[in-house]
Amino acid sequence: MKISLDLVKIVAQAIYDKKGINILVLDVSGLSSITDYLIVAEGHVDRHVSAIASNVMQVLKELGERPVHAEGMVEGAWVAVDYLNFIVHLFGPGLRDYYAIERIWPQAKIVELDFLEQVTTA
Repeated sequence: MKISLDLVKIVAQAIYDKKGINILVLDVSGLSSITDYLIVAEGHVDRHVSAIASNVMQVLKELGERPVHAEGMVEGAWVAVDYLNFIVHLFGPGLRDYYAIERIWPQAKIVELDFLEQVTTA
């Protein structure tokens, strides 16, 4: 198994590649007993959210990683994919603000995503 942080960055890139928006990675190790990282992002519509999740799972499957559990793939409003060391939360419009799961761990460290810096500064 690859180091969790490497996989987390691969997941963030897979989300970005499918036009996911507002990508945030939080290091909750030491704060959460269930996982080390949370990856939170949004899609434009429910079908887009499901497509992003499918891409994430396909990319990780090619690396030999399988989720422990995935929820919400059919509906697409909120998809959660659990890989134990990290959990991916993908939201449709408006739901991320409503649930605000990233506020559960206000002390969490934000993981810098190098590819996002390259895109925004170019």
